[in-house]
Amino acid sequence: MTPLAVPVLILAAGTSSRMGGRDKLMEEVGDKPLLLDRVEAALATGQPVIVTLPARDERPDRWDLLDEKPIAVVEVPDAADGMARSLAAGVSALPEGAVAVMVLLADMPDVTTEDMRRVLAAFDGEVILRGATADGKLGHPVVFPFRDFAALRSLEGDEGAKTIMEANADRVRPVVLPYSHARTDLDTPEDWAAWRRGGDR
Repeated sequence: MTPLAVPVLILAAGTSSRMGGRDKLMEEVGDKPLLLDRVEAALATGQPVIVTLPARDERPDRWDLLDEKPIAVVEVPDAADGMARSLAAGVSALPEGAVAVMVLLADMPDVTTEDMRRVLAAFDGEVILRGATADGKLGHPVVFPFRDFAALRSLEGDEGAKTIMEANADRVRPVVLPYSHARTDLDTPEDWAAWRRGGDR
């Protein structure tokens, strides 16, 4: 049974530095920008949604896209210092009473609402849950219980929460999702072109 207080934290403060001047989070997925698609998929879980964004004057289009959504937006002015800054800022903004947090990267279009629900349903209060591909490769989303919040808030650098997961490998549990949903992230124009050509996913 899914806990009531497991917010979905969407990390969307990156610079799209490998996109040749395009913003990957504004690329179209179906009939809407990727960022909006990710937020709506997360909202459909019924959990609170928090989104980290760079300073408004750096990416005003991202901010404008989400202005009317029932979410919490966290500004990360030092996002260029690495993913850890986004994670730390987002976890620091979690609502009181959160028993865990689901971390979702904003550039992963194949993770569905049902995938998120499947991972959330496996939460038992102690383990770190990781989405995995059909052949067992670990990926995203990741659920961290409350006991890991302090470590997440103290992260530095661009490795995200990798160090926490490595230090707590005995508590990491995979949750298998369809195909390669858990590892499909789109960082370059070539990634996007290949994804749009698509196959089973």
